[in-house]
Amino acid sequence: MDCMRLFDSHCHLNDPQLGVDLPEVLTSARAAGVVGMMVVGYDLVSSQLAADIAAREEDCWAAVGLHPHDASDADEALLAQLRELARQPRVKAIGETGLDYFRNLSPRPDQRKAFEAFIGMSAELGLPLIVHCREAQEDVLEVLDANLQAGQTVVMHCFAGGVAFAEECLQRGFYLGLAGTITYPKSLALRQVAKEAPLERLLIETDAPWLPPQPYRGKRNEPAYVALVAEKVAEERGMTVEEIGEATEANARAAFGVGE
Repeated sequence: MDCMRLFDSHCHLNDPQLGVDLPEVLTSARAAGVVGMMVVGYDLVSSQLAADIAAREEDCWAAVGLHPHDASDADEALLAQLRELARQPRVKAIGETGLDYFRNLSPRPDQRKAFEAFIGMSAELGLPLIVHCREAQEDVLEVLDANLQAGQTVVMHCFAGGVAFAEECLQRGFYLGLAGTITYPKSLALRQVAKEAPLERLLIETDAPWLPPQPYRGKRNEPAYVALVAEKVAEERGMTVEEIGEATEANARAAFGVGE
């Protein structure tokens, strides 16, 4: 495991649950072989924190965005502030953004309007787009198809669909972010996706502090646990965990445009 290299393509070091002992969380991640972390914003405060963390930690980069739960807050003033944040050199993506029809904490028209605005911001600034999709697969693809510009990079964060939805995403050239959910006993379709999707389109992530892998269910998730995601993907594909780490690190660096 000494040569393990892992890139957590979606975590929330900016969340208060991880902020209470962030130095220890980072130390644990690095000890587990994590060499890169994308710290993802979900509102203005968390986006600013993500940018701050990325500015001081050389193995962290930031994304700025607004979770669909808070899409009703996406007025012009907020979008302007996030656009300005996104111009910082360590901010490498727009998101998270998308549609969440599971909780519907913002009205669906507001979610769609905000999603469209962030797709536009991604195109304007030349930054990849990190998409949240929960029980909204058809509408997410519809909005993306109607608004994406040629050449935009899209990451489907915490991919939760089956093979059919994966094929739709892969046909469009999207990356699929596999999270700790792949380790859950009932996630048979997700493991099938991990097995069959082209390796060059796969990313691994934790979504920490949420969605911990099976051995840590009910506890706080951390970037260190992305190793368990890599292990499960390796198991499904008949590869070593080091091979999966190397491939998904390269994919993350390509997707987000970040070097060593």
